[in-house]
Amino acid sequence: MSDDVRPRHADEDATAPVDLGGEERPAQPPESPAAPPPYPGWGAPGWHGSATGQQGAVPTQPPGQAQHPYWAAQRPYPTQHPYPTQRHHPAQPYPAQPYPAQPYPAQPYPAQPYAAPRPTSTPWFGLIAVSVVVGLVGGVLGAVAVLAGDDGGGRDFRSTTPIGSDPAPLPADNTSVAKVADRLLPSVVQIRVVDGQRGGTGSGFVLDDAGHIVTNAHVVGAGGEDSDISVVLGDGKERTAELVGSSEAYDLAVLETEPDDLRVSRLGSSSALRVGQGVVAFGSPLGLTSTVTSGIVSALERPVTAGGTGEASYINAIQTDAAINPGNSGGPLVDLRGRVVGVNSAIATVGGALGGQAGNIGVGFAIPIDQVRLTARQLIRTGAATYPIIGASVATGGTDGAVLETVTGDSPAEDAGLEEGDRVVTANGQPVEDGIELIVTIRALMPGDTITLDYVRDGERSSTDVVLGQQRG
Repeated sequence: MSDDVRPRHADEDATAPVDLGGEERPAQPPESPAAPPPYPGWGAPGWHGSATGQQGAVPTQPPGQAQHPYWAAQRPYPTQHPYPTQRHHPAQPYPAQPYPAQPYPAQPYPAQPYAAPRPTSTPWFGLIAVSVVVGLVGGVLGAVAVLAGDDGGGRDFRSTTPIGSDPAPLPADNTSVAKVADRLLPSVVQIRVVDGQRGGTGSGFVLDDAGHIVTNAHVVGAGGEDSDISVVLGDGKERTAELVGSSEAYDLAVLETEPDDLRVSRLGSSSALRVGQGVVAFGSPLGLTSTVTSGIVSALERPVTAGGTGEASYINAIQTDAAINPGNSGGPLVDLRGRVVGVNSAIATVGGALGGQAGNIGVGFAIPIDQVRLTARQLIRTGAATYPIIGASVATGGTDGAVLETVTGDSPAEDAGLEEGDRVVTANGQPVEDGIELIVTIRALMPGDTITLDYVRDGERSSTDVVLGQQRG
């Protein structure tokens, strides 16, 4: 520490005057007269700071009182008082703090988590076909009844505890894709499905130390019920796996294999993602195991239809420009701290063009890990998953709202007063462009939640609250 800057010791008097010495010592001001003792009558009219507000009056001996030496030496008070609005005699000390100090609350309001804004339009739907699943081409057109149905006896969604976020294996300032690859590649597997002459490949990652592996439903659905499923580890060893359960509604599936020599991946939070944030995609595109590509988060909450071998999946997806190709399905999308934030599920292709591309064009989609946590836990516990419904079918086309084509009897939609032909234009205050956007908005919630829908009927706009039901799938 330098000599000219040093801390003051506890035994030093912080208020002691500096001795300038000799002629430099400042002259002392004349000694002020002693403060007068308290005297009856202060605050009466004519006194400084009295209730009348009068100032400058010369005090006089109160009548009937013996002469007091105070009055003999007292001079007229100055006409201006240093604190004219305070009711204090000028000779009395002015309170340094007229009101008790109040501690300022460190946080007057509870912290709100930042919530990314929903897109208000999806103009890219007219240019690309987002219903192309990685490795499996499928489309969904017209009306679909994915919002209708009963609960199927499924377990209540709210009874499922989400898998919590894990500590990040890499520091917050990491920018090295190589470090992310070193951490995640041992947790990524290739999935092979063989059913006689049919089969397919995809990707997955190790979820826990019990040997559970997460992948896409359309990967394991490539074969039949009697398909042989195996996983290939990062070291090239292959072992058999069994299907625990799958959810076509969310395009997710869970496999189980021997847990020996598996490295568990770390799970992050998709709700904390920001547009422009760096991400890394892992998988086995075109059968090339242990492939790593990098990019950024291009957008959040993209409503995407992922058509596959069965029921269409509707995803409130993370969009990324990290290269994703057929075979990347089910592989993890990872942030630069080494945590899984999504499951690669779909890519966009140039639709309607002769010889249109079937591979990466820089527009890929991943299922948010927050949804994966919920669905994977349900699949592990019960072998099935549930999703929220309103009990109606909608047309997936159009650009001016979601038109209800049918409303199921005794459904949440009917209970809320919705009818066939109603055109839903907003959901929880956010604009609804088409049926797909309404579906993914509903599926981002939970059964039992309430959603507010604004709709147009016969040219008149109305609003209603719908309590969401549930369905297995």
